[in-house]
Amino acid sequence: MSYIKRRQRKPYVNIVPLVDVLTVLLFFFIVTMQFKQFKVLNITMPEIKTAGVNQIDDQIVIAIDGSGEIFYNGIAVSIQQLSDSLVATDQVKADISVLIMADEETELKVITEVMDLCRNNQLNQIRLQSR
Repeated sequence: MSYIKRRQRKPYVNIVPLVDVLTVLLFFFIVTMQFKQFKVLNITMPEIKTAGVNQIDDQIVIAIDGSGEIFYNGIAVSIQQLSDSLVATDQVKADISVLIMADEETELKVITEVMDLCRNNQLNQIRLQSR
């Protein structure tokens, strides 16, 4: 009896197709992911039919919830702390824009106070966020 010795190939795993599939999945999840700002604040923006698209660059974000609580770049502040922060910001950079995000239940008085504070500190590029 003659036994024929067959040469066995070493088993291996080709990872190139695996990397291709993982890359496609990664791109898919990145493209379809939605980045929401201030989801924690529970602010319902009023709807404006003629609103344009916000171009976000260097800006200050002031959010006002339905009860009138003010958030400066995501941090809860009083009206006096907001005024101090706007004075400090004006000294650093004068041409920065201000984005005001107010809940639709917010009183107009609070919004106008915030806008007046911005204008008093020579921050005249004020925009209102809508949905």
